[in-house]
Amino acid sequence: MLILAKAAMAMMLGFVFSILIGFILIPFLRKLKVGQRVSLTINKRHLAKNGTPTMGGLIFIIPTILSLIFLYFRGSISLNHNLIILVFVFLSYAVLGFVDDYLKIKYKNNKGLKISTKFLCQMAIALVFFYIFMKNGGESTLRITSLNLVIPLGWTFGIFILFLLVGTTNAVNITDGLDGLAGGLNVIAFLAFGIIAWNTTWMEGSQDVAIFCFILVGSLLGFLFYNTHPAKVFMGDLGSLALGGALATIAIITRHELSLALIGGVFVVEALSSIIQIIAILKFNKKIFKKAPLHHHFEELGWAETDIVKVFWVAGLILAMIAITYGVWL
Repeated sequence: MLILAKAAMAMMLGFVFSILIGFILIPFLRKLKVGQRVSLTINKRHLAKNGTPTMGGLIFIIPTILSLIFLYFRGSISLNHNLIILVFVFLSYAVLGFVDDYLKIKYKNNKGLKISTKFLCQMAIALVFFYIFMKNGGESTLRITSLNLVIPLGWTFGIFILFLLVGTTNAVNITDGLDGLAGGLNVIAFLAFGIIAWNTTWMEGSQDVAIFCFILVGSLLGFLFYNTHPAKVFMGDLGSLALGGALATIAIITRHELSLALIGGVFVVEALSSIIQIIAILKFNKKIFKKAPLHHHFEELGWAETDIVKVFWVAGLILAMIAITYGVWL
């Protein structure tokens, strides 16, 4: 019962802070004219969203950090290297996304940071992650418990960290294309990883990492109050990169890297649909999907935006339940 009480308290804290910050922040973003520029290549229905405030990721990032600070000074959580890594990656990617969003708004286009610059920044984040992780007794191995395999990676574990960070952040970013889609899927994903982290008892700070997840779930639910159709605010790269980075980090420190592919299965499919479409066009001059990523394909088929979001949420929930069953129970 204590676990449920702590989880409920963490989610409530994040939710209340998020609702309050959203109420204050959205009018401020409108005043600053921090609006999303909708690409003409997307479904015409999206043109009505042009000018909707972006950088809404602050609505769940600020409450998560404030809640952690409050719980720390209250003595409800403790600082440990795993929580430090998680918060570092979460905030580092938030800053990276903020710069990306700022440049898009400043120059009134959708280019943002150069790919090379963004990759170098992500390399630096991965390097700090790797250093802190190894300095505190982390193992540079990949464990596949279902096959009873332990694969030593040595220094290439740093490259593995970078691969997961880059892959997950891009997948979440690509999925953030419909009102409430990425936000809802992340609620499901962090709830799943919160349960997994709480049961990873051998990991230092397992409960603290779980509480971070539950706070973020509450904060995301508050964000969805403003982001579900019709969205009053978008999370922007600021939010999607922070969420993707945190997801990948939790998967690595809990040693559930393969579970990430299942819990974030919808993100994986969305990213793959874009990759497949690009390869098909470049190599064969043909389209596999009407538009990529996959959610735009369904829009072109005439599906309502809310129906697509609900179907994707259900798919994400089913995959997360399977992952929890395997990762915690079996």
